[in-house]
Amino acid sequence: MFSWLTNWWKRGEKGRPDLHIVMFTRQGCHLCAAAWKLLTDRQAVYGFSLTVKDVDANPELSARFGDCVPVVEVNGQVRFRGHVNDVLLQRLLARG
Repeated sequence: MFSWLTNWWKRGEKGRPDLHIVMFTRQGCHLCAAAWKLLTDRQAVYGFSLTVKDVDANPELSARFGDCVPVVEVNGQVRFRGHVNDVLLQRLLARG
């Protein structure tokens, strides 16, 4: 009956130290703030590494991403642009 709770608890114990997530952002971006909150909430459960990079602080990043932020990379691969889909993020984290 509560197998989903047991599975959820075990995932938190196992963690995902194999995942390295980078979020590209800029100041004043409300979508970035929402994405960061979601990522930090999931990081508390799964224990992956999480880094933030301001695209406006680096001309190369600004040219690469333009106005399309947030952009989220997982282990070097872009997974989300403009919005982080919670369901897809959860699936990615649960793969183990």
